[in-house]
Amino acid sequence: MAIITTICSSSTTIFSAIPSLKHPLSHQSPPPTSSPPSFKLGVSSISNEAELDIENATEAVALSSWTGGEVLFDGESDNGGLKARRRKRRKRRKGLAQSLVVDDGERDVGHEYRRVILESVKRGYLSPKEEAEFSMCLKHEARIEAARRRIGDVQELDPTSKQLAKALRMEKNTVDNVLCKGRESREKIIRSYRRLVVSIATSYQDKGLSLQDLIQEGSIGLLRGAERFDPQRGYKLSTYVYWWIKEAILTAISNNTRMVRLPRRWWMLVAKIAGANNDLSNKLRRSPSYDEIAEVLNMKVSTVRLGFERGRSPISLDQAVLGQNSLTLQEIIPGPDETIPENMVKRELLKQELEKLFQTVLTEREAHILRLHFGLNGQTPQSCEEIGRLVKLSRERVRQIICTALSKLRHKRIVEPLKAYAV
Repeated sequence: MAIITTICSSSTTIFSAIPSLKHPLSHQSPPPTSSPPSFKLGVSSISNEAELDIENATEAVALSSWTGGEVLFDGESDNGGLKARRRKRRKRRKGLAQSLVVDDGERDVGHEYRRVILESVKRGYLSPKEEAEFSMCLKHEARIEAARRRIGDVQELDPTSKQLAKALRMEKNTVDNVLCKGRESREKIIRSYRRLVVSIATSYQDKGLSLQDLIQEGSIGLLRGAERFDPQRGYKLSTYVYWWIKEAILTAISNNTRMVRLPRRWWMLVAKIAGANNDLSNKLRRSPSYDEIAEVLNMKVSTVRLGFERGRSPISLDQAVLGQNSLTLQEIIPGPDETIPENMVKRELLKQELEKLFQTVLTEREAHILRLHFGLNGQTPQSCEEIGRLVKLSRERVRQIICTALSKLRHKRIVEPLKAYAV
């Protein structure tokens, strides 16, 4: 390589001045305070330069002797790792940019919006000091906003800055400064961690919400997590807010993608069952059964069946029937059994037969209590205690009257006319 060519082309006096791994310099200076990663960058730079002086080579060999490793004269392994990391970063940014550059339809987020996102991808995260400072500003702002809401609920009007400062026992300028710093902190956090929000939001595309809505919901989760961030625990803000961003996106999808909302647990279960169904369909070249899906997911067959039922999209009754524009589903779908004319006639005849039996077999009080208990008068059935309050009897006495009346009606001769109405 370049450094070997430079050294070999020099005179023999040069070799006596250059230390080697086997024969280090007798008056070698103490190792520098820089960390070993800086040495790798130095060696990479030396190996890439065509013409180097002897002082740079001496410094490189001295650094290598201090680290206790071999001199990377060829520079291939170090350069390869650095280049691989650079290629990986470029590939990730390129993939993110391509995912944002869409053709048309619902996934088109607009030229200006894409430009802002792509510019934010190149920005780095905040330093630990900035993370702690901005998070503290958000906490102070949240306390003032909570006090504003409490005062607004009492007065039914939004309080002014002067009223808010008086309630918090603070100066008006202090309150204004805290609110101003809170707004600036939100903007800086969103701008710095926008690429994290975008990277999470892109993995949930085509699930019912547009990319712009997903990024918006993720930004809300980012601010919510940054407000609760505690820098004293030792982890980074990006690590902490990752789960808040994901939680906000998943909650938005489960709440807004269906006409009839599914709980988040069931929404994730339906998505899991649908993914297993697609995988088995591609593998078996047919529609899999409930038993096969349950075996793959290690679930009960009843759970898989219920997941398919809850995963169906709701249909409007006002939807027109195919080929019949003037006919809707509401007009052809049968209603409950109570609305069928034949069943309505049967119920009316059965009510008349019961009334005849009550009049001939039971006393007036027994018939009245049975009507209240079973709801035969068209009202809601009542308990013994409720009936007792109405007829001014104890609950036990009402229960005895009901048992006596039913025992009279169980006689074979009396029940025989009612068998025609048995279902």
